[in-house]
Amino acid sequence: MALDKIDILLEKYFEGETTLAEENELKTYFSSAVVAPHLQQYQALFGYYASEKNQNYEPKLTLQKSKKSQITWISIAASVVVLLGVGIYTFNNFTNDKTNQELGTYDNPEEAFKETQKALAMLSNNVNVGIESIQYVENYKNTRDQIFITE
Repeated sequence: MALDKIDILLEKYFEGETTLAEENELKTYFSSAVVAPHLQQYQALFGYYASEKNQNYEPKLTLQKSKKSQITWISIAASVVVLLGVGIYTFNNFTNDKTNQELGTYDNPEEAFKETQKALAMLSNNVNVGIESIQYVENYKNTRDQIFITE
């Protein structure tokens, strides 16, 4: 083959304009033993295509477990989760019943009265803080009305 023809075919190949016959010519040329020194860099490319063409892909088949066994295991796992949830719920309710009965109940009326007074005193202090803030706002309004006379 003429070297000029190979150069032209390579140019067309990289532009994506070659036909199958022209590509076969290139493959034949680069698979031969005599390749021009400045074209030897392309020999590996076309040699790769030729070697890969002969390989066959054989996928490995893996057998899956049947759907029935998967559904069985999923249902068993779901049952275990439900049973654990019910068990934890009942355990927490039985242990919390004793602690809930102790909260807020007094056997001695005097002790209950003292605790109620403490709670009301705390509430009163917090309400008084809010009332003090309102007094500052009232002061501001009075001062504003003195400066800006509105009629």
